[in-house]
Amino acid sequence: MFRTQTADDGDELLARLGALTAQARELAKAQRSRVELAVALQRGMLPQDLPSPPGVRLAAGYMPAHHGLNVGGDWYDAFTMPDGRIGLSIGDVQGHNIEAAAFMGQVRVGLRALAHVTNHPGELLARTNDLLVSLGADLFATCTFLRLDPATGVLECARAGHIPHIWATADGRSGADEGECGPPLGVLEGAEYPVVCHRLTTGGVVVLLTDGVVEGPSLSLDEGLRRVMRLAEIYAAADLGIDALVNGVMRLADTVGHEDDAAVLIVGHDGGAR
Repeated sequence: MFRTQTADDGDELLARLGALTAQARELAKAQRSRVELAVALQRGMLPQDLPSPPGVRLAAGYMPAHHGLNVGGDWYDAFTMPDGRIGLSIGDVQGHNIEAAAFMGQVRVGLRALAHVTNHPGELLARTNDLLVSLGADLFATCTFLRLDPATGVLECARAGHIPHIWATADGRSGADEGECGPPLGVLEGAEYPVVCHRLTTGGVVVLLTDGVVEGPSLSLDEGLRRVMRLAEIYAAADLGIDALVNGVMRLADTVGHEDDAAVLIVGHDGGAR
């Protein structure tokens, strides 16, 4: 037999719906708070200002992932080292959560602190790696560290499992760093990080980036690097400026499917210090 629906049944249903709605609102509020906390943490970990030595121009961009907590472990940094040269770093911590962002902060602070102990890029990465291994962290990070002499444009580069950086000159040449790469930071105690030297010529640019810029469901890493290389060629040859190049690279990052956060740090030399 069928049971006749009563007013009491309707009231009970409405009460249940009201309770579920209230619960959903509380969950949404908690999620918003969690996202806001994660985004604030991420922003607080990134530098608010970049150095501006004579003849050198720096610009950077960051874009959060389009899923999850919209926070990850990508970072960039630039600071004046004790010897007057400029330290440039970019990296990517495993994971896309608050823990990854916090670990990213540890790596970035560790690099800055150890730059007062050694100014050699390879040794700096080696010391940072051993520090992270000793802490027993469950996460690891890829990283590129460059030391730039603003007066000469000489760049000394060491990489820890990170993707190559891109360079382009004012006369239309470009390429990717193909130097030997050490393992990610925090994985292997006693790891070594070879150093490769470049020279940033007048009007040239070097583009440091994370894989979220150049790799996604719609784009392979190799093709993404080639696209950034072409962009760098065009902008350097036309002298359009590194701020415009950052915008162009970040537009590319927004077309790759963007399941990862993305960071870019660009350095250019205008010859002002020569």
